[in-house]
Amino acid sequence: MTLVGSPLSGRSLLGTVEPAQKPANQLRWSRFLAATTAEGPGLRAALWVQGCSVHCPGCFNPQLWAEIGGSVEDPSALADRFVAEALAAGVQGITLLGGEPFDQAAALATIAEAFRGAGLSVMTFSGYTLELLTEWSATRPDLARLLDATDLLIDGPYLRDRPDAGRPWLGSTNQGIRALTPVYAEEVARIERDGEPDRLEIRIHRDGRIDVNGWADDAALEALLHDLGPRQDRPGTKARLV
Repeated sequence: MTLVGSPLSGRSLLGTVEPAQKPANQLRWSRFLAATTAEGPGLRAALWVQGCSVHCPGCFNPQLWAEIGGSVEDPSALADRFVAEALAAGVQGITLLGGEPFDQAAALATIAEAFRGAGLSVMTFSGYTLELLTEWSATRPDLARLLDATDLLIDGPYLRDRPDAGRPWLGSTNQGIRALTPVYAEEVARIERDGEPDRLEIRIHRDGRIDVNGWADDAALEALLHDLGPRQDRPGTKARLV
């Protein structure tokens, strides 16, 4: 396993409470993209889940904290649909984010395993650290399944007072980029050596709705999107990251 990250000095308590176990036969999710270049290595599908118990201050997706909203569906059916769309788009894998993927570990493991079965890679974001997820997995098969089906893990809570401008995909220096399998070990080593800028994607629909994904700091994002209008999922607010 390869790690790109910085140790915490004065460890945050965010993400230190073991998540409650959720049903394996339903997934509450918010958004799916069949292809993006802003959510991990190469061209990837991306799935945002609805619901997060970590609640990092300054989170770019606070609308995904609530365990209401979104769509609730059978993960097996979703996996068939998402894999088919991803393969048609020619991606190399899927990125699971949100929301907190490990809050719905059993359902997301079904989707991750389906992508793996189709020869695609899996990248997962989590506000929990790998150390805690590994510890909890000893008695939580759902967490263990999702970890086992993950090739690349971004772990740790977002701490807005520790911004990270040198590595892609994440927001703060305490977070790690973990190659859990050999699939992205060379990519992680390259990032450790050379760094890499973040990417941001903006999709403007004909009806004026705006979809944004990727990563940018608050100031850059506000300057970029100030005059673009309301975001798709929160009509009363200006566009921010989804």
